[in-house]
Amino acid sequence: MNASAEKYRAVVLAGERPGGGPLSKAAGVAAGVLVPVAGKTAVARVIDTLQASPGIEDCLLCGPERSIAEKNEVIRELTSRDGVRWLAPGPGPAASTLAALEALDHYPALVTAGDHALLSTTILDSFFAGVADRHEDVLIGLVPYNIVRTAFPESRRTVLKFSDGGFCGSNLFVFRDRRGLGAVRFWRSVESDRKRPWRVARRLGLWTLLRYIAGRCPVAEAFRILSVKAGCRVGYVEIDDPTAAVDVDSVEDWRLAERILRKS
Repeated sequence: MNASAEKYRAVVLAGERPGGGPLSKAAGVAAGVLVPVAGKTAVARVIDTLQASPGIEDCLLCGPERSIAEKNEVIRELTSRDGVRWLAPGPGPAASTLAALEALDHYPALVTAGDHALLSTTILDSFFAGVADRHEDVLIGLVPYNIVRTAFPESRRTVLKFSDGGFCGSNLFVFRDRRGLGAVRFWRSVESDRKRPWRVARRLGLWTLLRYIAGRCPVAEAFRILSVKAGCRVGYVEIDDPTAAVDVDSVEDWRLAERILRKS
């Protein structure tokens, strides 16, 4: 099936940590996805982009909490639209992703974040075109770090460092079918141990972890190992747009996103 014919169910993760995070507190809003970015909330930008994409069938907004969703005018307006429905978030991103994907009655599905304010139909088209030629159960969008650094030299980004290059995440994931849920369950198990590094090392394999830390693990090998651990085929697609690596999850990135949008 070609990219133009394939339709994706979109899952938008919009949970908020209990009590709010630094960004929502700085912006004076109830959840980070409600931060206004160049005049429009981050989550409204994401939903608008998804609904404008010919590759999207419908949207499942996972979060924010019911107490926020029922009172907030933006969330009420978004979920009143045809093709958009709300689902209560889980206790963390992995749990929310799993709950949302299990709620779908058919696939494929695209998972993204409600704070991905710079998401565009151009980025989606590029990602879907790359996904169309692949056959893994789960595909992750990665942005080469060198183009992100060139575009935004002042921005601090999380970089996945491999022996054949560095990549930034894009908060774009495609799940072909339910087999891909194995990757989410593995992610949830690692997420639960994030404050106990020795357990993370045990899950990933100490030798693999040491090779990654030393920058000696090629990206293809890393995904092969991840596939074995997750019990499903996991791959990646490169996205050559630096804005795909910018989401609004910190005050610094909020300011960066506003500068980018005001220049566009």
